[in-house]
Amino acid sequence: MKPTVLILCTGNSCRSHMAEGILHHSAGDIVDVQSAGSKPAGYVHPMAIEALREIGIDISDHTSKHMSEFLDRPIRTVITVCGNADQACPIFPGQVHRHHWGFDDPAHATGTEAEIFEEFRRVRDEIRRVFEAYGAGLREGSGIDSQSKRSA
Repeated sequence: MKPTVLILCTGNSCRSHMAEGILHHSAGDIVDVQSAGSKPAGYVHPMAIEALREIGIDISDHTSKHMSEFLDRPIRTVITVCGNADQACPIFPGQVHRHHWGFDDPAHATGTEAEIFEEFRRVRDEIRRVFEAYGAGLREGSGIDSQSKRSA
């Protein structure tokens, strides 16, 4: 059984799903990747789906879930991607590692539709850099889970 990495955000509609899709794409063969929220929005933002589609990752079948769905499952690593989720995050059974890697919420972007989508792309690219590196570290067995801060 693969160890589970749970990625948490408040709404579980944008950042956590992008991170889940990217980590699953880069290391899904060695870890079970899930995402959830402390106050789930009930949907995955269409611009998050489109932003990942642009890089060849399909998250169109993802659903917004509450983190309580995972309280009875062994979770090896919890990664929070927003401050609210970091503060609301419980301890999960079997949890060994916890990281907080905060990203701006593209759902709060303002402007034209094109400007808002550019914000989704920018945040996607930041998430991609961090989670592809994390996936590569897991793959190499470099002990990346012993680190608690994102290196810029």
